[in-house]
Amino acid sequence: MVGLKTFAAGLALASGVVTVASAENLTIATVNNEDMIIMQRLSSKWEQQTGNKINWVILEENVLRQKVTTDIATKGGSYDIITIGAYETPIWGKKGWLTELDDFKDYDYDDLLAPVKAGLSVDGKLYAVPFYAESSFTMYRKDLFQNAGFTMPEHPTYDQIKQFADKLTDKANGTYGICLRGKAGWGENMAFLGTLVNTYGGRWFDMDWKPQLNSEAWKTAISFYIDLMKADGPPGAVGNGFNENQALFAGGKCAMWIDATSAAGRVSNPKESHVADKIGFTASPTAVTPNGSAWAWSWALAIPTSSKKEAAAKDFVRWATSKDYIKLVGETEGWVAAPPGTRKSTYDNPEYQKAAPFASIVVNAILAADPTHATKDPVPYTGVQFVAIPEFQGIGTSVGQSIATALVGSESVADALQKSQASTTATMTKAGYIK
Repeated sequence: MVGLKTFAAGLALASGVVTVASAENLTIATVNNEDMIIMQRLSSKWEQQTGNKINWVILEENVLRQKVTTDIATKGGSYDIITIGAYETPIWGKKGWLTELDDFKDYDYDDLLAPVKAGLSVDGKLYAVPFYAESSFTMYRKDLFQNAGFTMPEHPTYDQIKQFADKLTDKANGTYGICLRGKAGWGENMAFLGTLVNTYGGRWFDMDWKPQLNSEAWKTAISFYIDLMKADGPPGAVGNGFNENQALFAGGKCAMWIDATSAAGRVSNPKESHVADKIGFTASPTAVTPNGSAWAWSWALAIPTSSKKEAAAKDFVRWATSKDYIKLVGETEGWVAAPPGTRKSTYDNPEYQKAAPFASIVVNAILAADPTHATKDPVPYTGVQFVAIPEFQGIGTSVGQSIATALVGSESVADALQKSQASTTATMTKAGYIK
């Protein structure tokens, strides 16, 4: 007799014979962003359809990266599905740590936005599928701008942003001219600061892989950031990453916020935002050059080769990144909440266009971001807000910590960057990039 508690999924009729497949328990590690919270909530539908069960491990961004990196590098096998990005996927895919994901039936791979798909591929093989993708841009309070008699340009400069922030800061009433990431991490403060350095004409390395963190471009960019945050940012900015700033902006505390295009749907959703009907969107600001002024990123789902439950994991990953899943989110959560940046069909959908007036600026920003030409001067690497080498995760986090220290005033910008220059040089020398 088949125990139904042990065998719950996969009833299939074939030649009059009923076969019963064993249900699986999958462990999924993901980031604590709103899109993933929706995925967790809706996953019960997939569980009901398949009989499989999911154990969710939802972590803050820095913690997720640390745990997933350690587990996959050691082949620990703790997770059947992991949420990773455009940085990790090509590196880990090349190492053989990820399962190829080119064989989903009825998936419409051609519907995926080409640069997003390319960023998750190695030698034409797809090693993760995008759950949502993003570039970066400027969000601002139209009502505050109108009241002050300001007009936000289609392509603002950082000097203009500084002028607006100075005038719109009203600390007595709890309104700050600008909110920017301050939390240390290569994917937190350095995601924004990487683009800031790029547009000020800086780069991480020269063509000989020598670090450039004590260059004038870096000093100018980081000094601008710290001065701006001290004058016009919220208190405790060093603790604010993406989620914290999203909460501040949606709560009406920030006149401007430069961050991920994926935030557009959340801050425009009246269920989540107090200022949903007061927000304007424009391009990411520039300074010396437009190159690399807006990042290129995707959060994607991947399956470690260490997973023993590949078939069930593939079925979930296919389901959660499909056109049908996007439709499910639109119909249950509202089309403004649909995962952005992954599929052409989303942006062709009249219902999404109606709910998301920001759609065109978002998709154009994603398509325009170019990881192969992200700096004014030539570089030996690809990547906009990251450098696509294994060592960058540690380098970026260390530099982010030094800049966070300068933000709280514990050391000068010059000292923070000199320390970063020295530590990065040591890392690159040990790794064999510098001879």
